[in-house]
This record gives sequence, structure tokens and C-alpha cells, in this order.
Amino acid sequence: MATKKLVVLGSVNADHILQVESFPRPGETVSGHGYRVVPGGKGANQAVAAGRLGADVSLIACVGDDDFGKRMINAFVKDGVQTSAVTTIPNTPTGIAIIYVDANGENSIGISAEANAHLLPELVEPHLSLLNSAHTLLMQLETPLITVEMMAKAAHLANKVVILNPAPARPLPDSLLANVTIITPNETETEILTGITVKTEEDAHKAANVFHAKGVDKVVITLGAGGAFVSDESGTRIITGFTVSPTDTTAAGDVFNGALATALLENKTMNDAVLFAHAAAAISVTRLGAQTSIPTRKEVEDFFVKE
Repeated sequence: MATKKLVVLGSVNADHILQVESFPRPGETVSGHGYRVVPGGKGANQAVAAGRLGADVSLIACVGDDDFGKRMINAFVKDGVQTSAVTTIPNTPTGIAIIYVDANGENSIGISAEANAHLLPELVEPHLSLLNSAHTLLMQLETPLITVEMMAKAAHLANKVVILNPAPARPLPDSLLANVTIITPNETETEILTGITVKTEEDAHKAANVFHAKGVDKVVITLGAGGAFVSDESGTRIITGFTVSPTDTTAAGDVFNGALATALLENKTMNDAVLFAHAAAAISVTRLGAQTSIPTRKEVEDFFVKE
């Protein structure tokens, strides 16, 4: 198990999920089933994944003063996530995600920041001390970019490992990327950030070189069923994943990132860490929901035995 500490900065959402045969087209109403509200948010998902997989993890986030926000904090504690830096925002709902899941397990998501929009530098600054004892900072892009930039700079100056999962996809300033140690985009995010459409391994190599030129040490481009392309000091390679029948791909990328950070904290090699992350994500897509799909450490270890 990891002894080095992880700090996650990110979002907390209430995921409203509806299963449909196919996504509605503009102006179309479709019938669905299986409606439920489950814990989500990219930051929370990644923190919970790390916690369930054995990391010593703290979450910096905001929730609303609604019932869901209160339940989320209690759930974090049960999953081993430290919540001293989770702030409750008065008279504000917890972040919201509306998720359609089609018959193939693909999802379509709309989000509203709500309490997440309050995760601003002045609220986060009192919690910067968490970085003092941490080894790694993990972040995404569902919270204000100004705070992500501030945290990346502070962690970089303190010689911490900074992992950025640049999702949801959006352009990012070079000043932020210069403070990132490891970046984990998918193909769409890679294209937005580098201008290179990733169709082949050569494309991924070119995109990785763009990231390296901007100061990023290690690049992990997730390729869905194609595995992950890795570029670091050891060279470039594709690390294949596992073939499973997907039920719901919601949060698969978050599980991958939480698992990757956890494995690296345990001093696994990048290859072994990516393989561990592939296994955790593969398990998650066979289950419904975001945090409801995240496996435990034992489940991932058992998965490797079966494979």
C-alpha cells in the first residue's frame, strides 16, 4: 500500500443517471429506465478511486449545504478520503451532472458547477499546507481554472509531482502545462491541446512531443480500447488494456487516473502503474454509475489473477 500522500483538487457532483437505448436527438424525447442519483464529480471520483485502492488521500473540494453534500462527506470518510479541506458552501446545491447511458455503455453528460464554482484561490489557500506532506497532486478541469493554475504552480515550486487529467476538454495556457509533471489526456483532449488528431501511434508520438516541448515530463494518452500511449524518459510505447463487455463507461477515466496515481505512489514503474490503472478502469466499465463502479484493491488484484 502507498505510504506517500496524495492530494486531489477537484469537483463533487450528484450524478443523475438515466439509461436509454440511444441518445435523444435535438427535439426528440426518448424513454429511459433505471433512473438513480449517485455520487460523482471528476475530483471526487479520482479521490475515491485512490482511497479504495489504498492511497493516503486528501480531497480539496466544495459541496453544497444540501442533503447530498452532507452524504458525500460521510461517504468520503468511509472510502478512506480525508475531508478536512472539503468546504460546505451555504445556500448552494452540490454540483450536478445529467448523464444518459446508451445500450452500448457510452455516455452523454451535461454538468452544472454549482458549489464547485466556489473552489477559488481564496478558499483553497488555507489548505495549501496539505502539499507540505504530500508527494503528488492530482487535478482535473471541472473546477475554476485559476485555482488549478495556482495549485499546479505551488506544487511545482515545492517539487511535488503534479498529475493533470485535462478533462473536460478545453484549451490550456502554456504557463499551466509548464508546471505539470504527468498529463493524462484522451484522444479528444490531446487534439484540443496539441492540434494533432490522434489516429495512429505516430500521431500520439507527435502529440506527446508537443506536450514535452511545453514542459510536461511524462505523457499518458488514453486510447480507450486501444490502451494507452506513454512517453517518458524511458521512451515511447503503447500499453494495452483489457477486453471487457462495457455496461457504463461513466468515470472510467477517473478510475484510471486515481489508480495510476496510487500505483505511482507505491513506486511501481510507469508500465506497471498504467497496467494497474487499466485493470481498475476495466472493472469499472462493467458496472453502473461513477463511484458505485469503482473497485476495491482486492477486486483489482483478483482481476489480475483471473487474467
